Amino acid sequence: MPDNLFDDANSASSARPTRDAWAALKLGLRGRCPACGKGKILSGYLTVNPTCPVCHEEFFHHRADDFPPYITIFVVGHILGATMFAVDETWPDLPMAIHFVVWPTLVIALSLFLLPIFKSGLIAYQWALRMHGFETAHVPPNCSFEPRKPLPRPSVA
Repeated sequence: MPDNLFDDANSASSARPTRDAWAALKLGLRGRCPACGKGKILSGYLTVNPTCPVCHEEFFHHRADDFPPYITIFVVGHILGATMFAVDETWPDLPMAIHFVVWPTLVIALSLFLLPIFKSGLIAYQWALRMHGFETAHVPPNCSFEPRKPLPRPSVA
């Protein structure tokens, strides 16, 4: 009986067209709707549009939560950590006053720049993987990319 339930779940998920995660992620990182490629995911700095203004794809059920700030901290920390070491090796006698001004300014500026990019990218990635409410979302007729063909299912003997 459980095997039948598993087969039914796979056949229901295989009936839906697959979405290209890389194409959706690239559109999302540019702040564009992963379905049509024209509308914007964010309406403000971090405010998510409830639906795409062009194709009306729903975004209100996304679950970005804490991952965009986490990945922003991770990326900014690695970029500026390496840069700080390189500057310290290149100019070891640089006055501390310059360090106190430059590094906090770069941390704030880079974090504020990257946070909305990572948030919209994550929402587009969730859309492509049909996560958190996107599993029942439709594919608009003016979709910007061709869905990938599903891989053939291996036969179980």
